[in-house]
Amino acid sequence: MSSNTYQNSEGFFGHPKGLSTLFFTEMWERMSYYGMRALLVLFMTASLQQEGLAFTVAAATAIYGLYTGAVYFLGLPGGWIADRLLGGQRTVWYGGIIIMCGHIVLAIPSDSTFFIGLILVATGTGLLKPNISALVGHLYQPDDVRRDSGYALYYMGINIGSVLGYMICGYFGEKIGWHWGFGAAAVGMAIGLIQYRKTIGNLGDASLKPEHPMTAEGAKKAWGTIWAVVAAVVVITSLTMTGAITINPVVVAQYVAVAFTLIFFAYYAYIYFAGNLSGSEKKKMWALFLVCVASACFWSGFEQAGSSLNLFGRDYTDRMIGAFEIPASWFQNVNPMFIIILSPFFAALWINLGKRMITPSYGMKCAIGLIIMASGFIVMFFAAQYAAEGLKVAPYWLVTTYFLHTVGELCLSPVALSAVSKLSPRRFAGQMMGVFVLTYSIGNIIAGLLAGNFDPNNVSELPKLYLQIAIFSIGIGAVIALISLKSKAWETHGDGEEKEPVEPAEAPAKAI
Repeated sequence: MSSNTYQNSEGFFGHPKGLSTLFFTEMWERMSYYGMRALLVLFMTASLQQEGLAFTVAAATAIYGLYTGAVYFLGLPGGWIADRLLGGQRTVWYGGIIIMCGHIVLAIPSDSTFFIGLILVATGTGLLKPNISALVGHLYQPDDVRRDSGYALYYMGINIGSVLGYMICGYFGEKIGWHWGFGAAAVGMAIGLIQYRKTIGNLGDASLKPEHPMTAEGAKKAWGTIWAVVAAVVVITSLTMTGAITINPVVVAQYVAVAFTLIFFAYYAYIYFAGNLSGSEKKKMWALFLVCVASACFWSGFEQAGSSLNLFGRDYTDRMIGAFEIPASWFQNVNPMFIIILSPFFAALWINLGKRMITPSYGMKCAIGLIIMASGFIVMFFAAQYAAEGLKVAPYWLVTTYFLHTVGELCLSPVALSAVSKLSPRRFAGQMMGVFVLTYSIGNIIAGLLAGNFDPNNVSELPKLYLQIAIFSIGIGAVIALISLKSKAWETHGDGEEKEPVEPAEAPAKAI
């Protein structure tokens, strides 16, 4: 990679100017994504009289898990397309356009186009999400101490967008009409695309071209395969919409969870064993593996926010303030609002600890985040006991849970993104970000399956559900914390040593 890819100028809160472009693009994309996503389970489980789809909770949460899981799974081919065909900058642009089209389709007041909109949003996010995150890392030198702080600021942009999305799309969707909420998401993505195009010069040549472009013949075959997959999806979707085939979303989610996990291990192992990695790169891959495990477990609990916790807010929480009923989706606003408040403190925390030569390993930070998140479900265990007695609980139960989830998220998520950027072999940067984003996918599908146990007709089982999530997450976090005592040495293994060169002619053949 050319030396002028890295930007050392301080144009955005002491960070490269390119960070501002990525900050605001991601902010508007997240506004559209989270705003629309907050409405999904509520829309699918609403009765026909409420202009919803009247799905069962199990079916709705399974579809929710499949959708959010697919969003992140498609980051894997999205990273590959950037690395081999388009480059990160163009892939982000095209992904944003597809997302906007998906929201427009969802805004059409027709139930028959609902799944088409979900497919488009998932596809576009798969192109945009891993590559815009990887682009942040490309703005910094590998040893730049601003990297973790830069990701923390970038993460704040995500959560400002989330606040806007929940407030605007949530209000329009629940108070005016579901499709008005989806339409607001389309407007948000359009603003993000305009901003990105106008300020794209701030990125310089960071991921302007593919890291390892394919030959003309190889690219032609790759595009042929991509269009064949698109055609297959169109056919399957058409057959499902016409009733020619019937799909059980719960069963599909179970199989997909297993399949995604196997794909993660296979892809990770392929890069590890067939990627021509040096010894130091392999050590760092082991350290990164711990981060991936923590991430998958974390999101399987955290993503209850859009499913079981969302339904808990709607059905079992007292939402009245005077004569105004708070939209259920607004409770999800607590998480991004806490992140906006706390992010600067966490960004400063890692820098100040570094100055004092106290640098917990990436694995340890993630383990701490996982355990703190799990403690939120202990809170929900007690809240659910009150709900099981037929009481409407006070809002502070959900607020406390979201606060603990937020602290856990700030310990894990921006740190994990930074870990992928720093520990991944440079020539596999886009693909490794895609592999990491696959942990979001696994976690989301598991979250959807767990939320399927939220039975409105059997609320007495709800405390048990939340307690099981808490115990499992704490156990995994403790194991990762113990192993991470060793992994800190893996993360720094080989730093400062001369890296084994990779011949330019060989690199494309070694990449997937």
